[in-house]
Amino acid sequence: MNDNNIQHPASGFQLQKKLNIYFTAGVPQLEDTADIVRLIQASGADMMEIGMPYSDPVADGPVIQQAHERALQNGMTIEKLFAQLKSVKDEITVPVILMGYINPVLSFGFENFCRECSESGVSGLIIPDLPPIEFEKKYRDVLQQYQLNFTFLVTPETSDERILYLDSLSSGFLYAVSSSSTTGNENTVLKNESYLSRLAALPLKNPVMIGFGIKSREDFENVTEKADGGIIGTAFVNVLLQHEDWKNKAADFIRSING
Repeated sequence: MNDNNIQHPASGFQLQKKLNIYFTAGVPQLEDTADIVRLIQASGADMMEIGMPYSDPVADGPVIQQAHERALQNGMTIEKLFAQLKSVKDEITVPVILMGYINPVLSFGFENFCRECSESGVSGLIIPDLPPIEFEKKYRDVLQQYQLNFTFLVTPETSDERILYLDSLSSGFLYAVSSSSTTGNENTVLKNESYLSRLAALPLKNPVMIGFGIKSREDFENVTEKADGGIIGTAFVNVLLQHEDWKNKAADFIRSING
């Protein structure tokens, strides 16, 4: 079982910031998932999020929406994704997190889904449209039974009280959205100083990973000054969608971020 917990820097010792790479399963082609998973690990990322394609990805911007569409056209399903992950799970040592929407998971059957995650080497889930109250009442015990972490998202508009509440429910890390926008939005305010300072000052139990809008090494360094790491999705998915020679381009992109 992989463990997607990130250790906070010890006092006086600066731990390297963690890099989390997101991609949508099933693009560019249906059977590319295993190669992308291997590539992300080999290129030096610390963890990865794999998006489960969905027909109505409301939190995602145009690039990732396009990736979801293409993946579904390619024939990607949750069942297919689990089969692909099982084929590489003995090779992968970095944490693998599945990200998606609750309806397909419920259609699959929540406990069955968690069991398959456990058997496929998945260590955690991010389901942005699962309400925390529902999580507490119906799903937390099942996740714990299968030793799966669960990460909630917070935004600059989230109150301190609610951030602490969502942090108390989360395990692995807390996903801090850099701004209240969809992924890949060109108007994303990357470095919201007051927000990042507020997060850093709160007594959180989980490491904080910043996501949405990171496109370069400079972006990554800027947003992780007061956080434990950063999540890159749209910029990486763009490479997969736009370049025929995506394997070399994708590896070069990850290495350009983590230096």
